[in-house]
Amino acid sequence: MHFEILVEDYSGKILLETLLPKLINTSVDTYNTISYKGIGRLPRDLKTTQDPSKRILLEQLPRLLRGYGKTYQSYNAILIVVLDCDWRNCIEFKRELVRLLKSCNPKPTTYFRIAIEEMEAWLLGDLKAIKSAYPYLKERDYSSYVQDSIIGTWEKLADLIYPGGSLVLSKKPFFEIGKHKAEWAQQIGNELDIDNNRSPSFNCFLKTITQNRTI
Repeated sequence: MHFEILVEDYSGKILLETLLPKLINTSVDTYNTISYKGIGRLPRDLKTTQDPSKRILLEQLPRLLRGYGKTYQSYNAILIVVLDCDWRNCIEFKRELVRLLKSCNPKPTTYFRIAIEEMEAWLLGDLKAIKSAYPYLKERDYSSYVQDSIIGTWEKLADLIYPGGSLVLSKKPFFEIGKHKAEWAQQIGNELDIDNNRSPSFNCFLKTITQNRTI
């Protein structure tokens, strides 16, 4: 099986590439992760009009799904699109994505996996992993976190492990915030126990991999 995985940003790619060797037998199955420069929104009439070089995932998704549908007609592969729900209603968002997929002919075998609220929720699902990567974790602040809640997830993680918390980090340039998010993905991702994660959205992603991998 080949897993083709699209994700909206670089830190998501780092996390996935840290996790996937733990999830599949890479001597049998293959994977490729492609990161974009943001999520954007689905275009009107589900027709891609924006310049592909801007690399905004949702705006390119109609074109991408149709392309993969043609490419994977006779190829043992699945496409997984990993997205943050952010402020969106998760159920409605998923319906939009499925509606787009149904408009494709041929359709690639596709799974939409939505991190609630952001992929940092997958890191927050394993307190031991965070403590292993960042021993100075503010554990008292973690106790108030409700898993996969819409509260500002990356900010919550920053409050636990970044000096001065999100209040300080959010004043930094966007690229610097992204650099720290990628670092967290790498460091905590290395420590994640894939069998003991409190995040329902992570476990949904995990199930997709385990049900499709070669045993």
